[in-house]
Amino acid sequence: MANIAQATREDATTPIQRGLREALIAGAISFGLFFLFIGLKTDQNIRNELILVQRWGTLAVIVGLVMLGRFVMTAFVRPAIDRRKAERAKAAPVAEEAGFVRKNFSKIGIGVLLVYPVVVVLLLTLINGSLAGGFQGSLKWVDNFGIQILIYVMLAWGLNIVVGLAGLLDLGYVAFYAVGAYAYALLATQLGWSFWILLPVAGIMSAFWGVMLGFPVLRLRGDYLAIVTLAFGEIIRLVLINWREVTNGAAGVSGIPKVSFFGLMSFNVSDPNYIAKVLGIAQSGAYYKIFLYYLILGLALLTAFVTIRLRRMPVGRAWEALREDEIACRSLGINTTTTKLTAFATGAMFGGFAGSFFAARQGFVSPESFVFIESAIILAIVVLGGMGSLVGIAVAAAVMIGGTEILREMEFLKLVFGSDFTPELYRMLLFGMAMVVVMLWKPRGFVGSREPTAFLHERKAVSSAFTKEGHG
Repeated sequence: MANIAQATREDATTPIQRGLREALIAGAISFGLFFLFIGLKTDQNIRNELILVQRWGTLAVIVGLVMLGRFVMTAFVRPAIDRRKAERAKAAPVAEEAGFVRKNFSKIGIGVLLVYPVVVVLLLTLINGSLAGGFQGSLKWVDNFGIQILIYVMLAWGLNIVVGLAGLLDLGYVAFYAVGAYAYALLATQLGWSFWILLPVAGIMSAFWGVMLGFPVLRLRGDYLAIVTLAFGEIIRLVLINWREVTNGAAGVSGIPKVSFFGLMSFNVSDPNYIAKVLGIAQSGAYYKIFLYYLILGLALLTAFVTIRLRRMPVGRAWEALREDEIACRSLGINTTTTKLTAFATGAMFGGFAGSFFAARQGFVSPESFVFIESAIILAIVVLGGMGSLVGIAVAAAVMIGGTEILREMEFLKLVFGSDFTPELYRMLLFGMAMVVVMLWKPRGFVGSREPTAFLHERKAVSSAFTKEGHG
């Protein structure tokens, strides 16, 4: 009876009234949550004493934004969504033909990625009025918004093989990333081998450790598997810190050589075969960044190509069968041991490729680059994009990594929150809010449907409503 009376009262109130009520509740909750985090700040005075700095204006702005967002959501957005659902339920089901953009989204995306550095250089050239200024100004945009995002796209696609296709929750994927990075860094600095030789070597070494991780966890599933993989990632990080004779400990490995253009041209200014000297063009550091961009783009596309091909092979279908039901998978005669090991090894191999590229790009590696939060970010990209969906994962990586980089460019926020406001420090707060929003509206990721590798007569996308929770 109480539930019926409450539902009657909800129907009697208008969306505006509900919005105002929920906005006040959200404001009170946000005030309680942010009072100590934003309203008060610890600082030191001139006598080196710890003092509390009050930031009530910033707290008021944050609480006001939360209340406004909740009001708009409750009063306007949610009723509009409910009306649209009701109209769709009443209307007769009509087969909607996908538009040109939707049909060719992947091809359009690859085309945009191919011309991205050229467009950035041309735009900055027009803005700066000189070609040299366009090259130098494009470094940040090609590096932070191009290379950085593509590294995480490749890592997420590699983890997608383990989590999205095989259904094995891996919280220590950053360990394979670290193995690939240190394999290239140590062998390149000690033996002088080139990147093109060490790239497959790093992948093989990471795949080997993927198999080593796979053997102890063959009988584990769910939370137990997650705990063991998390421990494996921490073990690798602690080994890198404490094995000082080999890894140089917390100081890391520096002086890592750059990647050459297939041994034909170098990107070191002092070398006789420096690219500017060979081609007779102006000297610029942008050449190396653009080359690295296309290199990581090629590696990422190779990861996607191999993943798509493997999904159509028996091993890929065995991964999907293992993900859906391991007991049924065994009853069909599938060897779950080799299925799990191939998933771990393949995913780890691509993590090793990305790690070797990371070491070549940075020129320096240290254990601080391979902490647990990196594994959490990569896993979050896979989940938010839609497990098993390559396009959705790429979009999620662009939104998450690109969004955090954009925060560094939002200096105008200091006019609102004060001169001491640093936008990039709030990236994890926004990251958590984005995860909550996506999980509420798209609980199976941006792309909540997938096409099966095996089909009868006609290929159709499987809706997330027909898949288990967390496997959409």
